[in-house]
Order: sequence, then structure tokens, then C-alpha cells
Amino acid sequence: MGKGWLRRLGAFVSSLALVASGAMAISVLPAAAASSGSNTREISASGVTSIGPASVGTGGFQSPEIANAPADGGSVIVPTNPPVDRSHTDGKAGSGSASGETGRDQSGANPIVSFDGLNHVAQRTANGGNQFSVEPPDQGLCVGNGYVMESVNDVLNVYSPTGASLLGVTDLNSFYRYSPAIVRGAASVYGPFVTDPSCYYDSATRRWFQVALTLETFPNNGYFTGQNHLDLAVSQTADPLGIWNLYTVQVQDDGNLGTPEHRCSSGPYFVTPTYPNACLGDYPHIGADANGFYITTNEYSFFGPEFKAAQVYAFSKQELASLAQKVSVTQIDTTKAVRHHQAGFTVWPAEAANGHFATGANGTEYFLSSNAAAEVNPAASLTSRDLIVWALTNTASLNSASPDVSLSNTVTSVDRYAAPPLSNQKAGSTPLRDCLNDTTMVLAPTVTGCWNIFGFQAQPAHEVESVIDSNDTRMQQVMYADGRLYGALDTALTVGGKAQAGIEWFSVSAQASREGVQAEISGNGYLGARDTNLTYPAVGVDQHGNGVIAFSLLGTHDYPSAAYAAFNGTSGPGGIHVAAAGVGPDDGFTSYAAFVGSPPRTRWGDYGAAVVDGSNVWIASEYIGQTCTFKQYTNFAAGFGSCGGTRTALGNWDTRITELAIRD
Repeated sequence: MGKGWLRRLGAFVSSLALVASGAMAISVLPAAAASSGSNTREISASGVTSIGPASVGTGGFQSPEIANAPADGGSVIVPTNPPVDRSHTDGKAGSGSASGETGRDQSGANPIVSFDGLNHVAQRTANGGNQFSVEPPDQGLCVGNGYVMESVNDVLNVYSPTGASLLGVTDLNSFYRYSPAIVRGAASVYGPFVTDPSCYYDSATRRWFQVALTLETFPNNGYFTGQNHLDLAVSQTADPLGIWNLYTVQVQDDGNLGTPEHRCSSGPYFVTPTYPNACLGDYPHIGADANGFYITTNEYSFFGPEFKAAQVYAFSKQELASLAQKVSVTQIDTTKAVRHHQAGFTVWPAEAANGHFATGANGTEYFLSSNAAAEVNPAASLTSRDLIVWALTNTASLNSASPDVSLSNTVTSVDRYAAPPLSNQKAGSTPLRDCLNDTTMVLAPTVTGCWNIFGFQAQPAHEVESVIDSNDTRMQQVMYADGRLYGALDTALTVGGKAQAGIEWFSVSAQASREGVQAEISGNGYLGARDTNLTYPAVGVDQHGNGVIAFSLLGTHDYPSAAYAAFNGTSGPGGIHVAAAGVGPDDGFTSYAAFVGSPPRTRWGDYGAAVVDGSNVWIASEYIGQTCTFKQYTNFAAGFGSCGGTRTALGNWDTRITELAIRD
């Protein structure tokens, strides 16, 4: 979720030298087929939808303001509600590599267009204000046919290429034809909890694809039933403003509702769920080749503690594009798929720029993943040198009545990566924190202290400006171009003697056959800067391997900003540019123990986005484009917590969308 306010494009420079780590060239023999079993089932279209914004609410603080559901990554939203554990690393850091530094570049690279996307105000006020305050945004972006579509937690919008909003903000509950997230009243009514959105425009079929994970709740209290599913919307034409078909894929994998039985454990809960042994299809991400459309998830036990394995869901792209009322989906489980004992984790499917897909082995979809995370490497120190390259072959069979695809992987060696430390940010005005700490404001004859507005029974413990979540080492966006895969992940770096968050990038030559996949590292290095954290990278390259890495930038001298570096498929990234400089610190509810428990974990966008459209690349990242004082925040006449309409009481995140020309 995120939105940004218009800021001039940055052109900042520091006296840092560009030092890339040496590329490695390691050939690896193909591995045996790596799936632990597949399951093909048929699902029916569940209706149609369209983008149609409802009225806009005030966004003022209302109770309940935060969902019973946990935030992404395992941050507990309501301390009395058992959390869904979505990140076993959970802010812990590994020992980072020493790295060179990449300077901030003042030369050229001026964007074609740059504008603010969705922000917390738009998210909270959508659908008449029948929304919770949500963090983080989780950045989705797709571009094509003269449209730009942004999708975040829990709203979407469509823009013209110049940044004009074409219809207005639509909440995801309405888009997927669900009841509102919350209808407040004497007896509040809760709707499904929608999260982790992504979108994709396929130039080959001229269709738009929108995906989210939906967790069903009990309407009277908002607690989870255990049922969860992937919701897939496919446009009927090349116009995203038209009609979309809806499909639902159940992913609870407890043997109910047509799912396989993966034996997920149960655990303590305050309201007995309908499906106590449900699994959770977390962190869905999407990709496509010439034949298929793919969604991958990280499967956890919904109510229990364990991670199971990444799941791959493969669809016939032509079947979806033809508006079929019944489509087949093939699910592949990656349990013990890596080296015959380790599960796949965040197996991110590739997108291919401008329709230049891999056609070998009767159609191939590639994926990349890493394995330093505690989910699959609990005994390690959150570090690894493994890059796992995956190939799904014979994807043309997805267009037949009996799909016969084969998933294989091989493990290559790269420079070491490690779970990064939390990211510090430049100190600034944090009026939500000030309100929680205030003991002077007189609200009524017997009520003193701004914190009372939030309904706490006692004043919370003293809050401090939080450091921001830097992700773990899970793979981020993957692109395929001319026989190579490009990807990046978050890692710990030691720059100028200090541990901080940085980026490791990869270029991999890959070749697949029905017998397995071969891979060779053709480029590998780090991106970092002194006193600066770089987080949530998204690589976007054209069919020649040239483009951009987008990311958020923050640190001792920087508020959270939207930034990027040009990327060359041969030599790697260039200097760092700031697309939109942050103007204040993050000051949202996940920063403070009063709302999420101690210690707090400031949630940041769990992924960024980069999309190639012809000879240009579009990027989107979270940043903070707003700041205000405690006096402005507590101006009741203007709306408590609104700061002139620039934020809400509980959040101030923003996003920035930028178009850049690709340079060879």
C-alpha cells in the first residue's frame, strides 16, 4: 500500500566510488525433476467484475481501526489474536558481506514522467471509509495498451501514461465482489481480509491479470475461519476499465474444498476456526510464458508454527484469455525439492519483457529462489551462497486436456547474502508517536493525554521512532531476457564499517530440457551506499537485459525515498538516482508497540515493482511524501490526524510511479 506526494526528482551525489563484486561463472549439471507431486483440478469462473470506485469516506479515526488479522511478516495487529507467522526471520539479521559503494548519480537519467500513486489516505478512505488502516502497501504495477494500473493493499487505480486517474480508487474487497472489509456500528460486520496483490499485462493475449490472497473471516468478529484462496481476475479485453472474469483457487490444502492434504498443524485460537488444520497460501507472486500464467505461494500452517513449502499454480494462459467458464489449474508442491531435502521458498516466477518468452523444451517458465531464510534453513546463521534456478517445462501441455509439466531445479553458487538489519531513517516529525507519548492534552474535564483518543485503558509505554523492516533474503522480482534470468534480493552489507541493508543482484544464463535445467552465473554483485539502506529491489529489463533496479532508499541522512539505478545486462547497475525524495519519517501504527506489541516491527512494502513497456520501464516503490507537526496532527477543526488531508491518524505511507527510457 502506498502513495506519494509530488516531489522534485532527486539528483544527489556523494563522494562514493562504484565497486562491483566480481561476476562468477559456474556451470552446474541439470538436476532431477524437483516436484514432490502435482495436482490438477478444474475451477469455475465465479462471476465478473469491473473497476468502479464507491464514495470516499472521511478517514477519521474510528473503532475498530485495525483488523484482527496480522500484518504481513507476522507483526501482531491485535495482541490477543494468534498471529499468522509469515516470516520466521522476523527482523533478525545475519552477518553481511563487506561491499563497495555505489554513488548517487547526478548525470542525466531524467524520467519521462513521475507521479504519486496510491497512498494511505486513498486506501483508508476507499469504499466510503469501510476500510481498516493497513500497512504495508505491497506494490503491484502493470502497464500496457496505454494504461498504467497500480495495485496495493487494499486498493487499486488506473492511470493514463501522464498520471491522470481515470476512474478513481477502488477497494479490493469491492473489486473481487466481497463485502466491505469493515462496516462499523454497534455490532460491526467484517468482510474477508484481502492481501498481497499483484498485477500483470500480457502483451501476447492483450489481457490484464490481477491476483490477491483472500482470508475468510467470521462476519461478527473478524477472526479467521481458516479458509483462504487466491483470487484471480482476468480482463475480457485489452482495456482494464472494462469487464473482468473472476476465478477462485482454494489454497488451504487441508483436503477440503478440492484441495490436497498437506497436514498443516493447528494451534491455539480464541474463536474456533471452521478449518483448524488449514494451510496458508501466503505471498503470492505471478509470472507468465508463452503458454501459461503462474502463481507461486509460500505455504505455512495457518494456525500452527511451521513453514511447509512453496507451491506453484500453473494455468493455461489461452484458456484464461478466452474467457472460459471452466479452467484447469495444476498445483506443484516443492517439499524436499532442493537437494532432495529442502523445500522451495519464495520461488518467484519470471516475466518476459515485450512477449519474448522462452520456447525451449516445448515451452519453459523459469523461476529463481534463495535459501538463507529461517523457513528453510533454521540451523544456519541466516546466510547463504545458494541461488536456486527452477524451470517448468512442457508448458505447451497446459493448453491440453491433460497437462504434463515438469518442475526441476539446480543450485548455483553466488556471492554471500544474509538477512539485513532493520533500516534506520532520518529523524523528523512523528506526530502519531507524539500523541501516544502525550500527557498534556486536555480532552475532557477528567481526560488528559492525546493517547486516550485511541481507546487505550492506560497510557502506552514510551514510544520511540522505529527502524523500518528491511525484508529477509527472499527473492524479489524476476525477469527473463534472451536466455538469461535477472533478479535481486535484500541482503546485509557492511559499508564504511557499518552494517546496513543493501541489494544483491544476479544474472543467470539458463537452459532447460525435460531432463532438467542447467544454469551459469553470468553476473552477480551488490548495490549499497554509505549511511544508506536500500530495500525491496525490483528488476525490470527489456529483451536485451537492459533496464532498471527500483528500490526504497532511507538512512541517516534520508527520509524513506523512491529510488532506482540503471541496469545493464552485462555490467550491472550504475549510479543511484532518487525519483522522489522522502520529506518525513515513516510514522505508521506498525512502528509502535501500543498497536502491534513489543518490539514493534515497522512494516514496509513487502515488494516493489518494475514493468517493461516497449523501450521504456515503469517502476513503483514505497516512500514517505508527507510530514506535519503534532500541532497540525491534533487540529480537530481540520480533522484529527489528517494534517490537511495528507495522512490519516494511523498511517502516512505513499508510493511513487516513474517511467524511464531504457538505455543500452
